[in-house]
Amino acid sequence: MNYTASLVKLNIDERIAKKRESALSRGIPVADDETLQYLLVLLTALQPKRILEIGTAVGLSGSAMLYCCPEAKLTTIELEEERYQEAKANFSELGVLERVSAYLGDAGEILSMMDGEYDFVFLDGPKAQYEKYLFDLKRLMKKGSVLFADDVLLYGWVSGEEPTPQKRHSIVEKIRSYLNTVSKDRDFITSVLNIGDGVALSVYQGNAKEKKV
Repeated sequence: MNYTASLVKLNIDERIAKKRESALSRGIPVADDETLQYLLVLLTALQPKRILEIGTAVGLSGSAMLYCCPEAKLTTIELEEERYQEAKANFSELGVLERVSAYLGDAGEILSMMDGEYDFVFLDGPKAQYEKYLFDLKRLMKKGSVLFADDVLLYGWVSGEEPTPQKRHSIVEKIRSYLNTVSKDRDFITSVLNIGDGVALSVYQGNAKEKKV
């Protein structure tokens, strides 16, 4: 553990903390402490009203986001039915279900049918699909909306700090493609941060051509 990670002291509801421990013990992917801490610090400052989450897992990051944004509503998408059902149960038990619209299915298909505007997007679904989602995510954002993409350095493979296993070359190239695309997109201002397993933070600036007029 590096020095900055050692300073992280998650201040979350005890019920969420216990459920996170249970999820980790079962091999269910949840945001690591450093990433979740940064996410919640950012949300506490921004206080978005509409949050979109790609990758519900079992609903713990979503619940934590709603706890620190008491006026917010969450739309969340999960591909795996077992996790989706557990997430709904957790949302109910944690008292936030009325503020959640949960969808089961492929995020790419669901996003293409969605409309409206979101203040904050937490992108934590299938990493290989990040770039594919970007077109619809932009459509669902407004000027000043924040896109928080998790796990973009992937164990140091994406940054080249660690050698990429042969079986992981494809996903690494797809994440690099996402980072290259979003970093060069003039509709966003983006910073890639070495927090947790890597975070790409992008603020939507509106259509670049419109800004020139």
